[in-house]
Amino acid sequence: MSTAVVVGSGPNGLAAAVLLAREGVDVTVLEAADTIGGGTRTSELTPGLLHDHCSATHPMAAGSPLLRELDLERHGLRWRLPEIDCVHPLDTGEAGVLHRSPEKTAHGLGPVDGPRWQRLFGPLTDRFDDLADGILGPLARVPRHPLVLARFGIPALLPAAAVAGLWRGDAARALFGGVAAHVFRPLEKPATAAIGLSIIAAGHRHGWAVAEGGSRAITDALAALLTELGGRIETGVHVRTAAQLPPADAVLFDTAPRAVADILGDRLPPRVARAYRRYRHGPAAYKADFAVEGGVPWTNEEARRAGTVHLGGTFEEIAAAERDVHAGRLPERPFVLVGQQYLADPGRSRGDVHPVWTYAHVPHGYDGDASEAIVRQIERFAPGFRDRIVGRAQRSPAGFEAYNPNYVGGDIVGGANTLLSLVGRPRLTPDPYSTGVPGMYLCSAATPPGAGAHGMCGAFAARSALRRLRGGA
Repeated sequence: MSTAVVVGSGPNGLAAAVLLAREGVDVTVLEAADTIGGGTRTSELTPGLLHDHCSATHPMAAGSPLLRELDLERHGLRWRLPEIDCVHPLDTGEAGVLHRSPEKTAHGLGPVDGPRWQRLFGPLTDRFDDLADGILGPLARVPRHPLVLARFGIPALLPAAAVAGLWRGDAARALFGGVAAHVFRPLEKPATAAIGLSIIAAGHRHGWAVAEGGSRAITDALAALLTELGGRIETGVHVRTAAQLPPADAVLFDTAPRAVADILGDRLPPRVARAYRRYRHGPAAYKADFAVEGGVPWTNEEARRAGTVHLGGTFEEIAAAERDVHAGRLPERPFVLVGQQYLADPGRSRGDVHPVWTYAHVPHGYDGDASEAIVRQIERFAPGFRDRIVGRAQRSPAGFEAYNPNYVGGDIVGGANTLLSLVGRPRLTPDPYSTGVPGMYLCSAATPPGAGAHGMCGAFAARSALRRLRGGA
């Protein structure tokens, strides 16, 4: 029987382990922390309330071809949807409102911008499951649905600012801009539209889902399936050198590239070692979790029913804030994401006290305190919020890296989302999962298709490993 070791138990590491075990490989997962899950951990960061530690809302995971194939509902994963997916309020009192239905979203954007939204996202939504096959993986392969991928790819290569120019009203432009800002990159840069297009299309198709009981339910279900298939998970095992790795036919690393370079040392080919050590990480997140009595008192009524609220003002204000972050400056009004997962999953709350998940975009390695800037942004659109806070916890970029070493400098998306990274993440090679050492692979979010709880990085790395185990290239 072939054997494999997976270092790291995030969604990608566990997805890789499951696919290997399903093919009869004897798999052991080694996790440095005391609990599994990487970015999908959930716990009581404030007393009695369930808070997601990082990854929280999952349109891409709910639409993941892998997770849907694995039937994780059998192991307890339940997706829950809020009444409204996302709201982007403006100072004027109006808001961009993202419903699961593209038609309903378009209707709310008015007679000019609504039809334009529908023309862009209607076809992408209708064919999203075919599109996911093309975008949730390495681009350097023959697509099964080339026309669908081309329809997405042409606008995806544009700057988000150019795509936002399709709309005339502030609400539609800001709504798109807030989702596009998930790229953690100045919105005038090429290909920054891709993230916004893909997340919105995924949400219109599958909804901005949350996992019942917290994001940990995703990796708990993967772990249960792995155990059923005969795999093992060992926690509290921090692999720092190759000598600590048990003998195995395949080793997969759900880690940052630099960690692989440190572990394998001289075993890596020099060109790979250079690429991994030079791998660029992007801006950071500064996270603040709140226990809020009565929920957030949003001025906009629809925001009170939304699973996610984006705070950044107009598109132009969001773009300016992202430029500041990229230049190493904390904006006076940073872009802030607010998660109200309890609206879809009430079991996370305690009576009328609710967990509110937030983070702001801040510069890479930012060592200040951004929690007050987050509160001010929320107060801007929800006066009186501060008075409702009865508990809080926060995590700086350094805290993120300590919590999960993959989050280098607080970069929670696994690397800078540059144009080059679309085709050469983490390095230019036909097989981005190969480390250049026979039998050893990288399967983290530093590989295609990048960040998310979709597990697809692990799936493609496992397929690369299986080709070799079966005697292929």
